[in-house]
Amino acid sequence: MDTETAADTDGILAEIEDIATLAVDAIRDAGDPDALEAAKAAVYGRKSRLTEIRRSIGSLPKAAKPAVGAALNKINERIDAAIADRAAVFAAAAEQRLLESEALDLTLPGRRRRMGHRHVITKVFQEIADVFVGMGYRIAEGPEVETAWYSFDALNIPPTHPARLGMDTIYVDHPAGTAAAATEGEVLLRPHTSPVQIRLMETEPPPLYYIVPGRVFRNDTVDATHASQFHQIEGLAIDRDLSFGDLAGTIERFCHEYFGPGFDIRLFPDFFPFTEPSAGLEVRWGESWLEIAGCGMVDPNVLEAVGLDPEQWQGFAWGFGVERIAMLRYGVPDIRWFTDNDVRFLERFT
Repeated sequence: MDTETAADTDGILAEIEDIATLAVDAIRDAGDPDALEAAKAAVYGRKSRLTEIRRSIGSLPKAAKPAVGAALNKINERIDAAIADRAAVFAAAAEQRLLESEALDLTLPGRRRRMGHRHVITKVFQEIADVFVGMGYRIAEGPEVETAWYSFDALNIPPTHPARLGMDTIYVDHPAGTAAAATEGEVLLRPHTSPVQIRLMETEPPPLYYIVPGRVFRNDTVDATHASQFHQIEGLAIDRDLSFGDLAGTIERFCHEYFGPGFDIRLFPDFFPFTEPSAGLEVRWGESWLEIAGCGMVDPNVLEAVGLDPEQWQGFAWGFGVERIAMLRYGVPDIRWFTDNDVRFLERFT
């Protein structure tokens, strides 16, 4: 990192610290829930300085991004903790007022309502996103009900591909005689979050660096490692002179930051219609290997489908199964536990 970049980075880090100090003071001084919401909006709002800094990470020098991303994550935790503490004070006061205003049988023991918390899948989503935002990626979302064009055709998946059959994909039925009936066989519950990548390439000029979290649906037999409804988080990078080495380095850096530097990973040759070359990503899970992602260089046909010249632009993409990452991170042996709503399991992640 050169002297000028280091100085600029130090300045941003100092500004982030000042913002956090002022925000925490304002949160602690909030006299009621409305004041707390106003303090929260001031620091996290779309036009706040902290949001501007987060959005600007992608334009920072490469050497500065990790430090700024890490600082933002740390400051968010500090501010969130202050918000939670102040909200707990207001909640306790409101509950006390309610108890005092109602006629109660004081011979019965009172019960305090337990505070809720984020589901483990939401927690993992946010943890993964924090790593990639620290690398300069932005976050995008899209519809869960999609068309065959965005789900298959634009992704170089031909009409004869097995994934387009009802045995794999869940299509949406329309009542006969309705206008929507004309699209029968063309509207479906998205089987992956890749359609959002097509929408991004259609609407935004490159370079593009995005992650896409969301829920997906497959006509799958449910077992310990498969589900018919689960979550993915995909990544897309479109720029000039990108190579498979850039993809491999990105995946390796994520795995080492998220799982730890001693975590075993490996890439192996694979095939996906929308990437060429393609690879699968496996991580060691006990005595065996578990596939958690597919990845590869964006196929030139996909770039042409959205009007990009493959001679000028290259890209790479990957897709993680969020439940499988959660299984690895927290030692969960059965994917069904995430949706069984067993409080004994969910309380492990408070």
